[in-house]
Amino acid sequence: MDNFEGCICFAIPRKMFQRLIDRAPEDATPGLARHMRHSHELRALRCETAPAPKARARKLRRNVYDLGGTESLPGRLVRAEGGKPAHDDAANEAFDNIGIALAFLREVFGRNSLDGRGMQVDSAIHYGERFQNAMWNGRQMIIGDGDETIGGFAGSLDIITHELTHGLTQHLIPGGLGVVKIPVKEREFRQQKYSLRGQAGALNESLSDIFASMVTQWHLGQAAEQADWLIGEGLLAPMYGRAVRSLKSPGNRKLTWYADDQMKSMDQYVEGGDVHDASGIPNHAFYTTAIKMGGHSWEKTGPIWLEAFETLGPQASFAELAQATLNVASARHGAKSDEAKAVKAGWRKVKVL
Repeated sequence: MDNFEGCICFAIPRKMFQRLIDRAPEDATPGLARHMRHSHELRALRCETAPAPKARARKLRRNVYDLGGTESLPGRLVRAEGGKPAHDDAANEAFDNIGIALAFLREVFGRNSLDGRGMQVDSAIHYGERFQNAMWNGRQMIIGDGDETIGGFAGSLDIITHELTHGLTQHLIPGGLGVVKIPVKEREFRQQKYSLRGQAGALNESLSDIFASMVTQWHLGQAAEQADWLIGEGLLAPMYGRAVRSLKSPGNRKLTWYADDQMKSMDQYVEGGDVHDASGIPNHAFYTTAIKMGGHSWEKTGPIWLEAFETLGPQASFAELAQATLNVASARHGAKSDEAKAVKAGWRKVKVL
């Protein structure tokens, strides 16, 4: 556990693992259960504050390390910035996808890496034995290989971007968005100290899904109307479903996976529920706004959302983000502009306003 002192955020939520176990073939069940327990413990080791900013750097700085099936960081360096491609597909996929996400931040938002100061982004591939997850551990990316039931993390641009965005969020909001300290008597094991909770925790997950969608659309040159708005498409074996989440239609099991419980509006909201489920509400507000604005999601809607997130406190609510996005849209485009009306319509669609 010594390698995981930071804010552990995962591609596959614990609740989803539990549901997958229910449907998994008998020979796959032990592996899924083992990874669920392991992921749950790692997820609970969260950070309160972001690491200190590093010196400014203008160019991308990426390193990929190979853990060779172990869990001991940093591993063996196999791909470095400016170096030749590795003799390993996962290393090159991780390197390229991280590069796309960082290029998006720089070219679209003028942000120099996750911290805004050019921090180096490291990633470690081949974590553990067929580990069925990918994560941001508060300091770097950790990527498992997966197996025949769940896999392909290094090659998934939206999953890589989702996890990297948790790193962006910890730098945007000191103290961590939705990160709460767990009382000793409520901890499930000794090392557990922090957890993502409440609407703020759901907003943390939502920003990661939003950036994952925008980066994918930017890379493919898609307008909002053209995109499928799916997260994690292709990770799951066909018996489980098509994708992990949908911003277009949260909780639509025909589009995602067989037990998707994502919420689509405040009519479904349950206080204290799973943050991944609740993230569907702000996700759908963003989707609705982007569709109403038209064009590319990263041109108008994305900048409004990012600027609004930068004003939030660690325990912000959906209503606070809604008001912040309205304020930004009004300041940028005018209070009676089509853009401000689109933002309001987005939040009304999910019944936050």
